[in-house]
Amino acid sequence: MAQRSGDREPYLWEEGDFKISWMRPYHLPQVMAIERSSFPQPWSYSLFLSELSNQAATYLVAFFQGKIIGYLGLWIVWGEAHITTFAIHPAYRGEGFGKKLFGYALDYAKSQGCSEVSLEVRSSNIKAQNLYHSFGFKKIGVRKRYYADGEDAWVMKKVF
Repeated sequence: MAQRSGDREPYLWEEGDFKISWMRPYHLPQVMAIERSSFPQPWSYSLFLSELSNQAATYLVAFFQGKIIGYLGLWIVWGEAHITTFAIHPAYRGEGFGKKLFGYALDYAKSQGCSEVSLEVRSSNIKAQNLYHSFGFKKIGVRKRYYADGEDAWVMKKVF
């Protein structure tokens, strides 16, 4: 269910059946299903809920044909953005939806006066790294054993 009964979702961007909106607490059950299917150490419901009240944070959800298929979170602090989380439901990967959501988030960060955007990505996640490279991100470092399972993270950055 993409919206609460009787409410129209406040879409920020629409292209045909693909839409982007602010993440709201009532989206979290669908977000959590994507989170659990996307990450070996998923964030908790309570962490997402607390992030939605973080004044430095912006969380977006992507809809396709009325169903939440992805989300992205970012923090904006002192003119810099940091992508905290990003996922597209496995059934919708490879269709360009992630590229649209990620591109929207970068445009949003730039519109908020950010001069750069950074993120961490698993060293084994080649598909995500390729997506980030396609947007002009560069690898600037490695966080050793960053993830709970001991995998390293690449630190990547894009300067506008």
